[in-house]
Amino acid sequence: MMKNILIVSALLGGMVLTSGCSSVMSHTGGKEGVYPGMKASSTMLSDDDTNIGMKSLVVLDMPFTAVMDTLLLPWDMFRTDSSIKSRVEKSEQSNLATNNVIPPAPMPAP
Repeated sequence: MMKNILIVSALLGGMVLTSGCSSVMSHTGGKEGVYPGMKASSTMLSDDDTNIGMKSLVVLDMPFTAVMDTLLLPWDMFRTDSSIKSRVEKSEQSNLATNNVIPPAPMPAP
């Protein structure tokens, strides 16, 4: 019994430690589409402001991020985005569309 708990704990700990950091960080925000961790990693690699130390860590993390993004692919495909950021963006888009059709009333002169 104790041996099984130890094996399960080691497996779960290993999965947590080898999970891709970019994937985990990308999945905690709003809906970013599919493979958001790989997109974030490739953006960091192509950014000129990222230093060489961070780029080397991103390169080391990319295989784990790819695995984690692949495992979370069904979640990415079927989850609904209810983050505050997406709700504000939807509200702004609907207000912009309304304001284009119905311009705001002119303000009265004081």
